[in-house]
Amino acid sequence: MNLADVITLVSVTQEQDAFGVWQKVKVEREIFCYVNSVSRAEFFEGGRNGLNPEYTFTIFADDYNGEETLIYKGKVYGIYRTYHRNGDNLELYAERKGGANK
Repeated sequence: MNLADVITLVSVTQEQDAFGVWQKVKVEREIFCYVNSVSRAEFFEGGRNGLNPEYTFTIFADDYNGEETLIYKGKVYGIYRTYHRNGDNLELYAERKGGANK
């Protein structure tokens, strides 16, 4: 496992603006994690299913609230799978998405 690092989890909520119109608002929060590359098996299996697996982020399970997007070193990744490790740990499997992340 690599040294501890920081990722930003991104969630989207809706809030009313001054005119009463509902607007989507991004909420970002930083958490600590351990970063690893995905395994060879995960990479090839994901590729078969149209995914582009890149990283596994191990975090404290209570830090995760179902976010679908994260930012790591300035790049946006989609969370396509989670896995409950032992006890308090949760693994987030992330892929780099094309097009929206130029």
